[in-house]
Amino acid sequence: MTREEIGANAGAVWNALNGNGTLSVKNLKKVTKLKDKQIFAALGWLAREGKVSMNETETDVNVTLVG
Repeated sequence: MTREEIGANAGAVWNALNGNGTLSVKNLKKVTKLKDKQIFAALGWLAREGKVSMNETETDVNVTLVG
């Protein structure tokens, strides 16, 4: 994956969260049609920028946009 691809995937994840509120990683995959490694790279990008908050549950991870 290139930096550009990761950035584009981060944009897709951000848009999904912006339109739907908090989503689990499972639901993010459904909405964005991204694969695991693409989702996690995008979440890393967004987390590094301080744009998402992640909360681990027993079965998944819930992701929410911050500010």
